[in-house]
Amino acid sequence: MKKMRILIVADGFGAPSYNPRLRSLCDYLTAQGHDVQVVCEYIQPLGFTHQYPIEEYRLYSGSTLDWVEKNIWSLITDWKNRAFSSRLENQFGDCIYDIVFCTTFHTLPLRAAMDFGQRHHLPVVADLRDIMEQAPGNQADYLAHHSPYLRWLVPIYQYINRVRRNRQIRKATHVTSVSPWHVQFLKAYNPNCTLIYNGYDEQLFQPEDQLTPEFIISYSGKYFGLPIHNADMLFEALQQVNDIPYRLIIHTNKEGQKALSGLAQRYNVMDRVHIEGYVPIDKIIDIYHQSAIVVVLTNKATNSGVHGLMTTKFFEAMGVEKPILCVRSDEECLSAVLNETHAGIAARTADEAANFIREQYKQWQQQGFTRQEVKNKQIFSRQHEAQQFEQLFLSCLNH
Repeated sequence: MKKMRILIVADGFGAPSYNPRLRSLCDYLTAQGHDVQVVCEYIQPLGFTHQYPIEEYRLYSGSTLDWVEKNIWSLITDWKNRAFSSRLENQFGDCIYDIVFCTTFHTLPLRAAMDFGQRHHLPVVADLRDIMEQAPGNQADYLAHHSPYLRWLVPIYQYINRVRRNRQIRKATHVTSVSPWHVQFLKAYNPNCTLIYNGYDEQLFQPEDQLTPEFIISYSGKYFGLPIHNADMLFEALQQVNDIPYRLIIHTNKEGQKALSGLAQRYNVMDRVHIEGYVPIDKIIDIYHQSAIVVVLTNKATNSGVHGLMTTKFFEAMGVEKPILCVRSDEECLSAVLNETHAGIAARTADEAANFIREQYKQWQQQGFTRQEVKNKQIFSRQHEAQQFEQLFLSCLNH
């Protein structure tokens, strides 16, 4: 196999997950003998070990005034993307690479990747993990970082960055994204678009049957509330199964803790619910192993809500082979994969969710644990996704 020299440009590594899609890819490519150089924006000190070089560009001084001035200037002149592109060229322009790979949750640093690829006549693969169109009904919260002072800028910000993003991905040799909905949407701007799911790390998320004294239902992850997440159906179902001695354990963000506590009180199940903040990944794995059901919160996919939401927590639950309760069913990408893999149920009604809980309770009573045999789960591992990226890079070079 040809050993590649790959320049990877990306948005920054941020806690708590530090971009697992990119990290698993880099780990795999390095293990395969490829030469990897990562360049990204500095966000915070790196909280993980790595065997490949990472160069971080600090684009802000840290003051609020600097952040505001540079972001306004970026809206007008695209300063941030131009600054990243200039620093990338100055530092790595004399190096030799075979291909450029850019992965981003929004737009930065697409321009830097395309500029570098065009300047040095290299193929460029652009990976879009999130796009603003996936959350049309909640863009203010989803993109404005919950700041009420910035929301008036959101429509302007979205329009400008959407135009800039589309201009750049049209130049890409190939585009990848994370769900069938994303791929179909992006094909309007670049027909060479391929689906590569997010997934689970098969080295971490493995099944382990643990006898537990409690019937535990768990949820771990950010909670946005309506229209992205609809947790009412979960609590309505829990209210229906009050005769079962369940315990609901939740680990989520501060806003989510407050919102979900309110729902638990409204449905009179607060005495069965334990809500905390985020915990380290090793503890999350322990919680999965001790859970009888893993909840994935979502909502029906609509143009006023969200599209193509394929949360990492879904794949992690698949990896440990725990029954997944997806509420409310998105009736789109997530429920399709769940049904194909037999990983659990995407409930459209509270009755369906309640019946699923009762079924799993029977299994737990008989065995002291639950186990959901997942069909073809290996194709959703991050290691498999990394192989897909590697083959795509080689294909781009061959053409």
